[in-house]
Amino acid sequence: QVQLVESGGGLVQAGGSLTLSCAPSGRIFRSENMGWYRQAPGKQRELVARITRGSSTNYAESVKGRFTISRDNAKNTVYLQMNSLKPEDTADYYCNADLKVDILRPSRDYWGKGTLVTVSS
Repeated sequence: QVQLVESGGGLVQAGGSLTLSCAPSGRIFRSENMGWYRQAPGKQRELVARITRGSSTNYAESVKGRFTISRDNAKNTVYLQMNSLKPEDTADYYCNADLKVDILRPSRDYWGKGTLVTVSS
């Protein structure tokens, strides 16, 4: 069964940078919309950024100008470049994607298990 696998989380000082990556664990037919969400302790999960297959993007106001989402359609991979990180960016970051695993079945929504980003002050 296909899963989304995230990588790139870790501990970084305020002002630093990290890049997250996310890709399906196996071969699929096609990826559609992809994105990143985050959930801080005691808070609801929130959208960070999303990107369409045609690379149209939208961002949460709190990350505009600091984070950049991008994708590689050939690899069905989505990235999140995070610059000028702040302690309030500390959260579990989850990858989300609409994946069409084969030509016969419709696309459906998948979530990764999350990767922890910790920003120290």
